[in-house]
Amino acid sequence: MPEAPTLTVTPEPLTADAWAPFGWLPVPDTDPADGDHTLQFTWADAHLNTIEHRTDEVESTGTGLRCAVMYRHETHTQVLTPLDAHAVLAVAPASVDLTAREDLDAIRAFVLAPGETIVLHRGTWHWGPFPVAGATSVRLLNVQGMRYRDDNASADLSAFVVEISS
Repeated sequence: MPEAPTLTVTPEPLTADAWAPFGWLPVPDTDPADGDHTLQFTWADAHLNTIEHRTDEVESTGTGLRCAVMYRHETHTQVLTPLDAHAVLAVAPASVDLTAREDLDAIRAFVLAPGETIVLHRGTWHWGPFPVAGATSVRLLNVQGMRYRDDNASADLSAFVVEISS
């Protein structure tokens, strides 16, 4: 049986421009761009909680973590802020369906520092954030639709080895 093709994704710096295909970065209330973007909840079910991701939820590789599945929500934006550890997040634009090898080239990764907030556009594929830099868990401030389980499409990437280096 042939070996699964491997794609290694190295996290890039988190900037507004680099993040733009996937969502936006909140700006201070004094920034003229404040309010250019708004959160969207088609089902009017915005919900705030904390969640935790642990390294034992995913497979480790020689240089990082394996991304075997990505998720997306068509009905709402999502806000994530790591609270207590650095964390890596992989994303792909909503415009790809992640079924073919060439779709995987659209996957990008970013490391978020504690307190660094990102907003995912509706439909953006995402994996994580998972802890890095020696941490085994990360607690995240999470704003998403309360009924996210009813809107939680997934793409199975297990036919490939998508490694997110850390």
